[in-house]
Amino acid sequence: MNKIEKKRFFVATSILVGTCIGAGVLGIPYVAASAGFLVALAYIVLLAMVLLTVNLYMGEIALRTKGNHHIAGYAEKYLGKKGKFFAEFALIFGIYSAIIAYLFGVGESFSVLIFNHAGHASALGVLFGFFMSFLLWRGMKSLRKFEEIGVSMILFLLAIIVLVFFRHIEISNLLAYNISNIFVPFGVILFALLSFSAIPEVNIVLRKHPHLLKKSLITGALIPVIFYILFALVVVGFKGVTTPEIATLALGPLFIVLGIFTMFTSYLALGMALEDNLKYDEKYSQKKSWFLVTIVPIILFLFIKYFEYFSFTKMLSIGGVIAGGLTAILILLMAVKAKKKGNREPEYSFPINWFIIIFLSLIFVLGIITEVLAALR
Repeated sequence: MNKIEKKRFFVATSILVGTCIGAGVLGIPYVAASAGFLVALAYIVLLAMVLLTVNLYMGEIALRTKGNHHIAGYAEKYLGKKGKFFAEFALIFGIYSAIIAYLFGVGESFSVLIFNHAGHASALGVLFGFFMSFLLWRGMKSLRKFEEIGVSMILFLLAIIVLVFFRHIEISNLLAYNISNIFVPFGVILFALLSFSAIPEVNIVLRKHPHLLKKSLITGALIPVIFYILFALVVVGFKGVTTPEIATLALGPLFIVLGIFTMFTSYLALGMALEDNLKYDEKYSQKKSWFLVTIVPIILFLFIKYFEYFSFTKMLSIGGVIAGGLTAILILLMAVKAKKKGNREPEYSFPINWFIIIFLSLIFVLGIITEVLAALR
């Protein structure tokens, strides 16, 4: 690669990594401790392979299609209006799930930080939601800088935790497991590995260097996997079964503050993305878009707070299995259509057949079923 290609490759890969690594990572140690670190390790590796496969299909779809589109645009082109509807539903449902999860997470974090217990988590979560609604109403452009440093902050947080607590690892904590919780990590880890939505943007960045897309997708998938494994290794190795749902709560005030900032930037990025989608794609007014992005999640948060089942990791899990699973299945179906109806010759072609589609789809359907059954217990 020459200098220009290296720069574009770095930017494209950074976008992919930045989309993948969000505050959802804070829930991985808890589900890893619940089922067992080795069980979670298997989930991380296997789901990363599955999602990389789907990402490569999404990349091929982008390469086979002239023009720039979001996933919903590709879905409409290859699957019709119903495909677009389900793609948009998955996007909105996934973002809502994440935002509500962050209301849980920030509320509990502030409560523990200020009062040394989680008794005021609901009230503080609502206050945080209104604070975010105020910021998003006041102006988007001035807040973009927080979004830009968000990923760097998360990577810094993970790196510091690994360096500080690595020497406190106890091997016995890593070898423990609970077979009754074997399905618990699926949704949270799936959520943490999702990066479908970034691929159209990555394709745009590499428009003049399309031969780099495949390499960028593979590199962008490997980096989060390495960070997630190290993060889970250190926190579970240090805290074992006492690992809280929000990993930073177990590591002291400084890390709680860093965790809050991590969730703040992730909330901000998702909120702005959804508001942009509603304004520019759905043609909603600014007031209506703002209300749907900020006030509706607070109302939903207050409603589901009455049900003991819901929590920070449960909301991440629900978002992962439903939004992630549905989007993945749509991409698999689009890949078949794009191979026949695409209007451009791609720089790479990944084989696909109905066996692959059914096999991979069953994985996501299984995740949805286990999540629904868990909620009904």
